[in-house]
Amino acid sequence: MARFQCPDCSYVYDEVLGEAHEGFPPSTSWAQIPDDWACPDCAVRDKPDFIPLGSGETTENTGRRSSAGAGAGG
Repeated sequence: MARFQCPDCSYVYDEVLGEAHEGFPPSTSWAQIPDDWACPDCAVRDKPDFIPLGSGETTENTGRRSSAGAGAGG
């Protein structure tokens, strides 16, 4: 499963975790997300703007707002 990052605010959508607040349960693939879906954190970027990350890397930080234990805080 892959991860996709918003280039504006660095929010990361993780296919494994999904995004329950947006109506996407765990294991919701990126292909199942509507093309007009906007970033839930900044609402500036749409799905086509997101950067594919693969399964482990990020370009900055993990911007998840609604999952427990995501990333190392500090």
